[in-house]
Amino acid sequence: LGFKRIHVVDLDGAKEGLPSNLETIARIREAVSCEVEVGGGIRTREAAKKLLEDIGVDYIVVGTLAVRKPELFAEIVEEYPNRVVLSIDSKGGKVAVSGWLEKASQTPEEFAKRFENLPIWGYLYTVVERDGTLEGVDIEPYKSIKGVVKKPVLASGGVASLEDVKRLVGVVDGVVVGRAIYEGRIDIENL
Repeated sequence: LGFKRIHVVDLDGAKEGLPSNLETIARIREAVSCEVEVGGGIRTREAAKKLLEDIGVDYIVVGTLAVRKPELFAEIVEEYPNRVVLSIDSKGGKVAVSGWLEKASQTPEEFAKRFENLPIWGYLYTVVERDGTLEGVDIEPYKSIKGVVKKPVLASGGVASLEDVKRLVGVVDGVVVGRAIYEGRIDIENL
């Protein structure tokens, strides 16, 4: 299996609407040789530039901006082709925004198809109800989203074991593993 990328979420940024932990993100970027993707609060062209150009992360993960200001999102994607990952957070079958505090009216599939023709890298699809719960993954939402898009899909939410990761192989193109590593349920040497 293996991993090629570190997924960083600026939780303060997601809630505040602008990246808030830039120094920490810069230190992570400097400390590792693998790819780094960062999400949380990226809602302006300036925030995208700061992360991609100044700090040098490989990818930014953007969701709320795509819902609220799709034209600006498209401009940023065009400016940084294949370096923007569209975050699709699903809560109760609808797209969730603003750090999962609000729900939009679109389904994840409708939302994904809307941006499929832009030069995004792909999608980060999070099943909010499972994220951080260690309850295991529900594969069906990932199958559903993969059925409507051609670009890569990264799965996030509920991964509790190496078996969960293995179940997602062949369904999605990558898996975000967080709490299961922190709590020792998955040893990164086994990925």
